[in-house]
Amino acid sequence: MTGYLYQSELALLELARRSWDDITVEVRMEVLDDIEFLYGATADPHELLQSKHREKAGRLSETGKDVWRSVASWIDALTALGCLSAGTMPLLRLVTTQVAAEGTFLHQLRPGPERSVADALTRMEQVAQATEPANTAEDRKKFADLTPAQRYRLVAAIEISDASPLMSDLDSSLARILGIRPGQHARAILDDVKGWWYGMAVELLDKSRTRASVTAQELQCRLEEITDRFAGKNLPITETSRRLTTAEIAAYKDDLVVAQMEWIGLKDRTIATHLRDYHHARAQRSQWLRTFKITEEGLEDYDRLLWDEWDHVFTRHTDTIEDDTPDAERKAAGTRVLNDTMDKVADLPARPGSITEGWIGRGTMHSLAGRHTAEDDESVGWHPDYPDLRQSHHESRDA
Repeated sequence: MTGYLYQSELALLELARRSWDDITVEVRMEVLDDIEFLYGATADPHELLQSKHREKAGRLSETGKDVWRSVASWIDALTALGCLSAGTMPLLRLVTTQVAAEGTFLHQLRPGPERSVADALTRMEQVAQATEPANTAEDRKKFADLTPAQRYRLVAAIEISDASPLMSDLDSSLARILGIRPGQHARAILDDVKGWWYGMAVELLDKSRTRASVTAQELQCRLEEITDRFAGKNLPITETSRRLTTAEIAAYKDDLVVAQMEWIGLKDRTIATHLRDYHHARAQRSQWLRTFKITEEGLEDYDRLLWDEWDHVFTRHTDTIEDDTPDAERKAAGTRVLNDTMDKVADLPARPGSITEGWIGRGTMHSLAGRHTAEDDESVGWHPDYPDLRQSHHESRDA
């Protein structure tokens, strides 16, 4: 179990380390290898990484399963990539908590002046041809069956990163790389980063989901989001709220967000005022995401906070609505829901401990009310009968 957790946390540590050089680097897990890193627009990994955690450091064995299963895994991955014989080879790293002893091919494949691909290859071929041990025979045969050119290509791409930090030491290494200085909130900031990361790791490992990778830019954004929250730093406001043009208002006339307001009887002038908040809040949220000022998860947390305020207001104002309640009273209740919700959410910050312009909260509520794909338990509306009215709206648009 520790080995699996180590793989996940090592992926975070390695992504953080690379973020200092290239903010666009992406990490994947369990696609072609334990951990993979991609750079730029290429779809093929730049690095394949095997992680091996052993509580007792000891020596890394030349004949052990950790080494030869890694080699066999790399052969399979390189065959799938079609680069075992030609093309650009990815870096093949074995990250292990054990130590590569001097004189072994493992020590000869460490980075540095003592690295010798030729000597390591000769020794690996000797070990691969041996009859023992039986538990690595199949993996060693896979290596021995390669052509001499393929074996050299493979070995030249291998890098052994031995004596790596144990699981218990990763937190301190991660904090240093992320630039989290010791202080009052250091532990809380690191725990929040790791909590976010474990959610990302689950998505990366769950092949039924759509997330394929996580970028260093996403990690940096989340880190800044967390540290800014503890510092009470406001999100930047780059949008200037202004009256919308007639054309801009007309562009929304068939949207659900407008229909929601028409169902409670709002007049065009009032609808235009609400659309101003909606228009600028969408633009500002989009800008925050594009410039990595906040993560999608951060905005989802904000949306849930607003939804909760709406839910309290909606329940309070519609609890007395019965099947025979006149339409005028239903619309009046819906208007109260809208007005009270807008008053509530205007003061809620998009980042805890900070201040957010009121039109961001109001406009975000309209975005929630305008979502066509929301499930019934997370949808938003003003009219007491908005779920049925929304369904009719969808059917009329699809017809």
